Amino acid sequence: MSLLLLRQLLKPSLVRSSSSCFSLVRSSLVGVSSNGFSSGSSSQFPPCCIVRGSSSQFPPCCIVRGSPCEDDLLRKLVIHKANEFDTTRLEKKVPRELLDDDAIVTVGSSHGWVGTLKEDGILVLQDDLNPVASDSHPKRVHLPPLVTLPNCQTQIVTNVSMSTSSPEDENCVVAVKFLGPQLSFCRPGQSNPKWTNIRIKHQCFYSSRVMFSEKDDVFRLPGSGGHLIGSWDPKDLKDKPNIQRLRFQNLPELTKTKLELLHSCSTTEHLVESRSTGETFLIKWYRKATSSGAVKMKSRALMVFKLEGKGNALYTRDIGDLCIFLSNSEPFCVPATSFPGLFSNCVRVVDIDEGGFVFLGHDGLLSPIRARNMTYVAPYHIPPQNQNII
Repeated sequence: MSLLLLRQLLKPSLVRSSSSCFSLVRSSLVGVSSNGFSSGSSSQFPPCCIVRGSSSQFPPCCIVRGSPCEDDLLRKLVIHKANEFDTTRLEKKVPRELLDDDAIVTVGSSHGWVGTLKEDGILVLQDDLNPVASDSHPKRVHLPPLVTLPNCQTQIVTNVSMSTSSPEDENCVVAVKFLGPQLSFCRPGQSNPKWTNIRIKHQCFYSSRVMFSEKDDVFRLPGSGGHLIGSWDPKDLKDKPNIQRLRFQNLPELTKTKLELLHSCSTTEHLVESRSTGETFLIKWYRKATSSGAVKMKSRALMVFKLEGKGNALYTRDIGDLCIFLSNSEPFCVPATSFPGLFSNCVRVVDIDEGGFVFLGHDGLLSPIRARNMTYVAPYHIPPQNQNII
């Protein structure tokens, strides 16, 4: 089954409201107890001051939708800046197909570049959804035709990761993780780019999402359950990864009811690295299908672990000034103080049928998950961008 067909079967109806994700989320609150699991209670938002940022960088944002314009083949980009309440309707025009819920073609995003994969099997990286990139001169980077290894598939992409901010850089390595055992690497900035394809033997990595560690200059995959992390050095790619085993520590005590909730959820593991602090976090995101109406996935819990030396993964509800962004993009985090109005000690989540916030909380207080089911046909967080890119 192709990715396009799979996502079409799973997609809910499109929400056309002009309200911001933040406002929509506020109207539907789901509480989380101090151990990170849903309690059904709610609480007030933590104190904050929403002001316009003066940073030289464009703030992190998520893609909300496209609004109609005079050319039916184009859409004006509508985004939600992470440090503002309301959505922003840009004059920037993007191809309608990137924001069309009838035929979803995007397969991932990294550093503001979105990957598209059509029936021709050619993966293209393009900067159309980058809010500060030129719409009159959009960039397209065509990668070589995909090569499918025996007993693998290259139609359904898990995600895309890049080692630098642009695939046009000569030293940039693009990693593509496919559902199943195949992991592929390419250097599109070189004169004759080719794929290096790896068949992963460990089944725990088959549905994993790849990320690039700038600190260690390696690509990493968290195994299912988060107990293993596989690493590949882009300068010396081999089938066999370097394996790190994690030991979870400081785990909260869970009641039988909460353990049953955990076991009933679909869980994804995400690795994210902080440039400002040098810390690495493993995040477990627990979601469960709604019990009535159209089948949609709803966040029920989120747990954050700080990775320390010797394979220790310490459960934490305090990431300090950081705000983590999880979506179908490569995860990232930024210091909240870099963009006035951005919540600290917070995880923002966006998926194809949900968007919201997780406030991690302190001292045993409730950590509310605030999320609401709505459709994002391009469920991507875009990291901060230099505004002199044009």
